[in-house]
Amino acid sequence: MKRKLLASLLCVAMGVTTMAGATSIFAEEAATEEAAEAEKEDAADAAEETAEEAAEVIDMEGVDVENTKIGISIYQFADNFMTLYRTELVRYLTEELGFKKENIIVQDGKNDQAEQTNQINNFVTDEVDVMILNLVQASSAPQVTDLCNEAGIPVVYINRQPEEAESDRWEKDGIKATYVGADARQSGTFQGEEIVETENKGDINGDGKVSYVMIQGDPENVDAQYRTEYSVKALEDAGMEVEELLIQRGDWDQAKGQQIAQDALTQFGDQVEVIFCNNDAMALGALQAIQAAGRKVNEDIYLVGVDALTDAVQNIVDGSYTGTVFNDYFSQAQSAAAQAVKFLKGEEVAPVNMVDYVKVTADNAAEILEKIK
Repeated sequence: MKRKLLASLLCVAMGVTTMAGATSIFAEEAATEEAAEAEKEDAADAAEETAEEAAEVIDMEGVDVENTKIGISIYQFADNFMTLYRTELVRYLTEELGFKKENIIVQDGKNDQAEQTNQINNFVTDEVDVMILNLVQASSAPQVTDLCNEAGIPVVYINRQPEEAESDRWEKDGIKATYVGADARQSGTFQGEEIVETENKGDINGDGKVSYVMIQGDPENVDAQYRTEYSVKALEDAGMEVEELLIQRGDWDQAKGQQIAQDALTQFGDQVEVIFCNNDAMALGALQAIQAAGRKVNEDIYLVGVDALTDAVQNIVDGSYTGTVFNDYFSQAQSAAAQAVKFLKGEEVAPVNMVDYVKVTADNAAEILEKIK
């Protein structure tokens, strides 16, 4: 309805030919500004609407919320994004769905697959009814899945996607396992588009190419792979020539992101026009290095990340960060809970369940910030 109204306003403004030319121009500008403002609101509302839709589909009839035990293992509690994710997951399971907090066991994988596998074995011993797992290594999914399947325990994988061949196996063999996440190709594409949407499309020095530094998470992680590939692809698809000055793994870590950016700026100086980071933690570290080097984001360098951490979005509002991508942990956590409930009820569950990312720029950062604070 909002879009139809705005479209009508535009038509009226452009169609009043009997009025003075100046009046017509002002009407067009006013309608255009109103349309732009509506687009900002729509972008900010997207994640909330998705979360509300996720909440509406969960039917708890027949689920023993008093006694159901849920085992959750997160690859590393120190990860900023996964802290937000697990907090929302536990909140939603208890406050919205009614599971008892004492029956929800949440473990820190400590970024050690052996440690996490031990935790999963303990979940089996404890006879949990369902597991929700953020694997240290997505490549361990086949072994973990077989372990859970033999114990008769459904498993919901989150955030780190197993290989497609593995999820195909679940569907083919009727294994009670599923993945909930977001398509990292979309997040990478959004990063690249945020650079393309700047006034010079990332070519700050006007030499006809975009020279960039890429700070990766874990190169073995599919999210890191896709974000790396598709951020650059978005530039190329827009007709931009690109030059990779440096690509280096930062393991999702802020301190490593700062060090990599610092070294790159020292080595390449003003050649660096864009710093891509696979997540906001590394990008916030890169921002520290940029500021220490006397550079100014959005003036002589661009910086983009992924996750929409509060500090990152605040920096976008302040003009010291080009853009990020909201990795919608609200909707993902609620979808993970929904799939777990379906398993508990013996219902069919799709092998892969995806949630959309939301692009965050200066146009909608204030609204997104209000949501995530």
